[in-house]
Amino acid sequence: MRLDARKGRPYLHPMLAALARTLLVIVALFLIPLGAHALWWSLRDDIAPNRIAADWSSAKLLPAASEAPKAIVAVYAARVGRWRGIFAHHTWVVVKEAGAHQYTRYDKVGWGSPVRTNGWAPDGRWFGNAPHPVVVIEGPEAERLIPQVRRAVASYPYQTFGAYNAWPGPNSNTFVAHVMRSVPELAAPLPPTALGKDWQPWRDIVGLTPSRTGVQISLGGYAGIAVGWIEGIEIDFMGLVAGLDVRRPAIKIPAWGRFGMDPITW
Repeated sequence: MRLDARKGRPYLHPMLAALARTLLVIVALFLIPLGAHALWWSLRDDIAPNRIAADWSSAKLLPAASEAPKAIVAVYAARVGRWRGIFAHHTWVVVKEAGAHQYTRYDKVGWGSPVRTNGWAPDGRWFGNAPHPVVVIEGPEAERLIPQVRRAVASYPYQTFGAYNAWPGPNSNTFVAHVMRSVPELAAPLPPTALGKDWQPWRDIVGLTPSRTGVQISLGGYAGIAVGWIEGIEIDFMGLVAGLDVRRPAIKIPAWGRFGMDPITW
């Protein structure tokens, strides 16, 4: 840094000035919301201290399978446990054929079998955190989509033991994003806090968004941008997402999530 002889004030090289502005944007757009949410999260007294103490029971969002004759396809999301809940949701997929007497739930987890089937209640709490629906489709449309969902689950390329990386991915949300990308008729965006949803291998830096209504650029899950009719505008930095939804007006705040019109597809 040197003095500007004409104005008598410190002179900053344009590249350093641009870097400084970029850092300020990152701090304001991503780190301040993250810190604020971390503070709020730390003040809560209802966070389960461990898996054993957590409530994993049904949140009663779905009727008993015997009382629901229609076919159902659903995606649910819930905050993850302990400190990870500051910035991340876990998502999973549920299906039930017409007349079936049980639901089938699919999760990608970091322990046990890489893709779990019916490991938990279909609408169960996750580490004690109540889930919310991302998409729920019933009736003939669900019946048509269920074979596609099952094929997508079977075709997930990171099925083997060890093929899981909590950050930046592939993880549980990468799995659900794969299903939604394979079945774009689900036509719903995952929560901005679904850490790992934007992860793609380096060979696929540029591609379509999961809904196939826009374009996504992903730098290995460390940074990226997505612009689509369903997803809206999203900027990803180290797994934190900021953005706007135009279709169903809302803002997306890192760590906090989405604020605005309900995005769920029924």
